[in-house]
Formats: sequence, structure tokens, C-alpha cells
Amino acid sequence: MKTLASALLLAATALTGFSAAASAADKLTLQLKWVTQAQFAGYYVAAEKGFYKDAGLDVMIKAGGPDINPTQVIAAGGADVIVDWMPSALATREKGVPLVNIAQFFQTSGMMLTCRKDAKISDPKDFKGNTLGVWFSGNEYPFLSWMSKLGLSTSGSSPDVKVLKQGFNVDPLLQKQAACISTMTYNEYWQLIEAGMKPEDLVVFKYQDQGVATLEDGLYTTDKQLSDPKMVEKLAKFVKASAKGWEYAAKNQAEAVTIVLNADTTGAQTKEHQTTMMQEVAKLIAGGKKGTGYLDPADFDRTVSILMSGASAPVITKKPEGAFSHAVFDAAAKL
Repeated sequence: MKTLASALLLAATALTGFSAAASAADKLTLQLKWVTQAQFAGYYVAAEKGFYKDAGLDVMIKAGGPDINPTQVIAAGGADVIVDWMPSALATREKGVPLVNIAQFFQTSGMMLTCRKDAKISDPKDFKGNTLGVWFSGNEYPFLSWMSKLGLSTSGSSPDVKVLKQGFNVDPLLQKQAACISTMTYNEYWQLIEAGMKPEDLVVFKYQDQGVATLEDGLYTTDKQLSDPKMVEKLAKFVKASAKGWEYAAKNQAEAVTIVLNADTTGAQTKEHQTTMMQEVAKLIAGGKKGTGYLDPADFDRTVSILMSGASAPVITKKPEGAFSHAVFDAAAKL
């Protein structure tokens, strides 16, 4: 009986110890900008491979969607950190939500305008008089800055270009409702190809090539979070583990795709599309001057300059102060 009692006591002690260890993990909530897909592979890989757990973190990854605005989620206290595009984050900061960029995993832009070749558009100056599909909910800012730079009006009784509020699909181009639509190098462009269009049927204008690219898919938290040393330490662990996840995903793309597909509870994603997406996304994360996730101040300044370049309707009206911080990235480098 003593032996049995001792064994039970040891088992109970072990279970208690396990529970205490599990509860000791720091909880952190990440809100994604869009649905579960390879655009966010690094985070899902970090979770699946145990990188967050090894860092002492218990990370909840919340998928986004057409009705979810990450900036609203974090403003309401529904997340500790979010993935967002810098134009949206800076515009939101100017409106009073103190967002701060703490890491920048996408070093280059994947945004494009993709046009039907039969629309006879071979140069941006040919946009005039045409209907262009544009995403809203914060995604319209890079487009509006570009049109302003071209001197093309997008509003009023007689705009130079008609803006079609584009859903998150490619139907307007397939159905000839628009001459051009917004696409990403890793997503909607390939949806067009999968729908039967051929590359020679399309004319592509990459924001990166046009000199109007702004930063996408950065990590943002708030001024308040950064004023708490314990939160900075937690975020540093998160950034380091996420960087490890992104590096692993880029080197092991097939495995990363499997992890993303397993995380997709909707079953809407396909292996073919996610494989292409992972290939293209891997190109965007390369080039951090001081490591994966580093925000180059020159890239920040370029984005700000583009957003302020609109003579009549700039996205932001003044250069933001304190809109990015290397405190978390530097702390992560010391771990």
C-alpha cells in the first residue's frame, strides 16, 4: 500500500509540476491581417515546431478575414500584437491609435495592379478613363498615393479613374468589370492563372517597380505595451521565435505548406495555391540588413514620403514620431 501510495503521490506531484510549467508560459495573442494562408507561414511554423513553446510563450494566433480590421482588434484589447501594412498602421496612428512597428518581416512589397491586356493599358498613364479595382479597409492607401503621384483624381463628379471597391477576389477582372484589379504577387495573380488566364493575357504593374511601394506585413503593438518592460521582454521572445519560424519556412517550404494547410480550419486552401504562395512570400522576407525582421529606417522614411506625396489628399499629413521602435528587435537579438 505504501508503494502504491508513494507512486500515486509522485504521479500527482509530476502532474502538478507539469501544470505549473504549462501555466508559467507567457500568453500572447497575435492577430493576423487575413485568413490562414502561407502569407503568415512563419507564425504557424513557429507554433507547430515548438519555437514559441521553447521561448516560454503560449501564443494564440487569430486568423483575420474580410470583416476583421487588426488595428481595431488591438485598439479594443483583443490582441497584443498584429500584422498590418504600414500605410494602414500610420494612418491609424495619426487618427489616435498609437501603433508602433516592432519588426518588419516583409522587406519588399508584393502589391500589384494587374490589367487585362485587351484593355490596351501598357503604361500607368493609360489608367486614365478606366475602372480600377481597389481593396479598402486600409489597403487602399498605397493605391491612392500612387494615383496622386500620377496626377490622377479618384473622386469627385468626374474622376480621372473610376475606383471599384474590390472584394477579396479576382471576379472584376475575369468578368471585365474593371480594366485592372489589385493583386498580390503571392495570391490573387495566381488565382487569375488558376482561373484559366495566361500570363500573356495580363499586364502587371508592381508597386515595387513603379517606385511607390510601401511596407507590408509588419508587426505592430502599442505605445502602452512598449512602456511595460515585461511586455517588451515577452515581445522580444515572440519576435525571435517568429524570425526562426520564417527562416525555417523559407528553407522548408513543402513542410511549411503542410503546416499551414493543417492550421486552416476552413479547408478552403489548396496545396497547389499555398505552394505557389509560399514560394513568392519567401522572396519578400529576404534582405533584412541586421537579420530577419529588421526594419530599415530608410524603408520607413521612404514609405512615409510616399504616403505624404499626395498634393491634394495625402494619406498622412505629417511625419509620424515614435511610429517604429527597435527596442524589441534589439532585445530579441540579445536572447
